[in-house]
Amino acid sequence: MKFSIQKDRFAQSVQDVLKAISSRTTIPILTGIKIAATEEGITLTGSDSDISIESFIPFEEDDTIIADIKQSGAIVLNARFFSEIVKKLPSDTLEIEVFPSFQTVIRAGQAEFNLHGLDPEEYPHLPQIEEGKAFKLPTDLLKAMVRQTVFAVSTSETRPILTGVNWKMENGELICIATDSHRLALRKAAVETDTEESYNVVIPGKSLSELSKILDDGSEAVEIVITDNQVLFRAKHLLFFSRLLEGNYPDTSRLIPDESKTTLVLSSKEFLQAIDRASLLAREGRNNVVKLSMIGDGVVEISSNSPEIGKVTEQVSSQSIEGEDLKISFSAKYMMDALKALEGTEINVQFTGAMRPFVIRPLYDDSILQLILPVRTY
Repeated sequence: MKFSIQKDRFAQSVQDVLKAISSRTTIPILTGIKIAATEEGITLTGSDSDISIESFIPFEEDDTIIADIKQSGAIVLNARFFSEIVKKLPSDTLEIEVFPSFQTVIRAGQAEFNLHGLDPEEYPHLPQIEEGKAFKLPTDLLKAMVRQTVFAVSTSETRPILTGVNWKMENGELICIATDSHRLALRKAAVETDTEESYNVVIPGKSLSELSKILDDGSEAVEIVITDNQVLFRAKHLLFFSRLLEGNYPDTSRLIPDESKTTLVLSSKEFLQAIDRASLLAREGRNNVVKLSMIGDGVVEISSNSPEIGKVTEQVSSQSIEGEDLKISFSAKYMMDALKALEGTEINVQFTGAMRPFVIRPLYDDSILQLILPVRTY
């Protein structure tokens, strides 16, 4: 194999596939990046057997030559060293040449590296996903749906299914739900699809976070193909495979109250900043707890008390308060995460009692909600 290629374009693809490579893998060849050159261009692959990423660089794009492929072939190179080398090479183009017994030379400017490669034939094949069951989402919508849900997945392995985001597709609508059993994030959107298929799968939160980092901003469509145990996201020049989590996701619809005893309308920004300030003292205490109390005249008081350090109180004006007066305590972190995920400038908070889960939505937008369980304070 022998080719030369634009360094910046190549380095970007290396960084993309690197996100799938784990240093903790038990399969030695998976610590490497597979590089394959054909007449069409260069394909880079990284995998940790849970996530696999393939990035393709065409030899020519928009009438610009990106790569000059002198000889086809493939090699697997140690990902950690190779990515550092590519990043630090001196010139705008680099050349890679593979000799017998997988010796690989990387040249750029006056620099030359010799690396021991591995046999590309031993690299596992990527999952074969049949065409058919597919739907499309604009990249910016997909990234928003991930951002607005993935933070609420569980980080504990005691219930592995909760470390993923539940994707349900029915009647042309995609519903994404994440919960760690103390809070829940839900986002739904209409989807462009050719089939009437319905799905109910759980995608690891880690996979979605990595996918979101790699996708370019923009509105180009990403094609999503779901099989029994894999999901494939296909963007321009990029394939992203992830395994699905096994098991049944709990029915969360029962958690979301359909009535409320108290409703607040607040400015999201003001409320977030007040919670942030209250949490300065709450961090030291257990669970980072702040308290919300209604004190009349449309005013809400946010407070936090840490016996060793001191206390903080702040009053926030609400645009409207309807229903019973209430005092409730909750995790400041959960509330701040929820408020950052909501895109409205004004939010509607619905309470059904001091010890019942409460729901936060943007005003006039039913496509997204956040639910938080309160904390008992005695």
